[in-house]
Amino acid sequence: MESKPLQPVSKRWLATFLPIWVGQAFSLLGTQLVQFALIWYLTKTTGSAAVLATATLVGLLPQVFLGPIAGTLVDRWNRRTVMMVADSVIALATVGLALLFWTGQVQVWQIYLLMFVRSAAGAFHWPAMQASVSLMVPKEHFARIQGFNQMLMGGLSIFAAPLGALLLELLPMQGILAIDIGTALLAVLPLFFVKIPQPLRQAPVEGTQPTTVWQEFKIGIRYVASWPGLLMIVFLAMIINLLLTPATSLQPLLITKHFGGEAIHLAWMESAFGVGMILGGLALSIWGGFRRRVVTSLVGLVGLGLGMLLIGFTPASAFTMAILAAFIVGVMQPIVNGPLIAVVQAAVEPEMQGRVFTLISSGAGAMSPLGLLIAAPVADYFGVRTWYVIGGAVTILLAIASFSIPAIIKVEEGRPGGKAVLKAAETPDLVLSAAAIDAPAHLPSPGD
Repeated sequence: MESKPLQPVSKRWLATFLPIWVGQAFSLLGTQLVQFALIWYLTKTTGSAAVLATATLVGLLPQVFLGPIAGTLVDRWNRRTVMMVADSVIALATVGLALLFWTGQVQVWQIYLLMFVRSAAGAFHWPAMQASVSLMVPKEHFARIQGFNQMLMGGLSIFAAPLGALLLELLPMQGILAIDIGTALLAVLPLFFVKIPQPLRQAPVEGTQPTTVWQEFKIGIRYVASWPGLLMIVFLAMIINLLLTPATSLQPLLITKHFGGEAIHLAWMESAFGVGMILGGLALSIWGGFRRRVVTSLVGLVGLGLGMLLIGFTPASAFTMAILAAFIVGVMQPIVNGPLIAVVQAAVEPEMQGRVFTLISSGAGAMSPLGLLIAAPVADYFGVRTWYVIGGAVTILLAIASFSIPAIIKVEEGRPGGKAVLKAAETPDLVLSAAAIDAPAHLPSPGD
């Protein structure tokens, strides 16, 4: 059955996109408040490092293992429905935990279960939202939208924890959970009134069966593997996450063991990072980046590495320099991440974006525990600053080397040749032709 041609993005795209973005911003705030409150509750009631480590893993593993399949399903399903169901599942699970706190029957494993459910729902929600942007926003504004997203994350990193601490003094735990339920509903509400465009899906070739989820998952793997520039970006994201994620976990030790500081010093560094993220996101939203978005990300990656190096080389008597370095790292974070997401939104066909986004995030996320396993003994033996120096130096070298790799620099131009034929494994008669994959998408109007 023939699909009707899709219409260009509406000129009134902002009126459609903004309510969704605002709703999601409130939802993120609720998520951050609950995350802070639950971690603090576990810390105060158990005092166990093993409990906190388990909570981290419970929140991480669904993203790593469920992510790729979730991305495949997002590309098959209606993305508005996916976001509505994901937010609703989170709200319902939070209602259950709030009732347990209200009745005084809550146990640690129940908190783990809520964290698992929230993470699993997020594995569907995030790629659905990111993949929808490319169908709702004009391509020239992708980087600016990501700049606003990074500003939002920077603001939350500054205000969410203090607000959470204040609310813990004013409200019982079930009261904070109720706030999160309300913000989740605020995220769902606009979706009832806005039609999110869907990518054009190819009808199966006559005489063949429709593809299964597993087959489409393998098509996604083959799609990334057939695109050297995109594949290199995935590996680059994995290596950077391997190097820099442990630095965040080691920062409290840097404060206490190297600078001889207290909790207030850690708060200053985290606040400097958050302020930097806001300013970096603001700069990106106004500027938009270089014509080649990937160049913007690589420049930001060099700056990020320099910030990490500066932290590593800061003497114990110059804590102000460390605050400045944390600010630089914060500024560079949106410059790296915003354009990179925009690259995927601009270069990858809409019907493949769910899979591509989750392959990148799952691969990068899987590096976090591995990085911690490597960094911990290195920091214990050589000192915490050593890992900052290693991570910063390797990050700079990788960014500089990437400038000389044409496949990375030209990734937005599409897969080389544009004639690759991707076959679903175990179904030799099912072929996605170059016309199906490489034809420019015609985007539907958000108001349709």
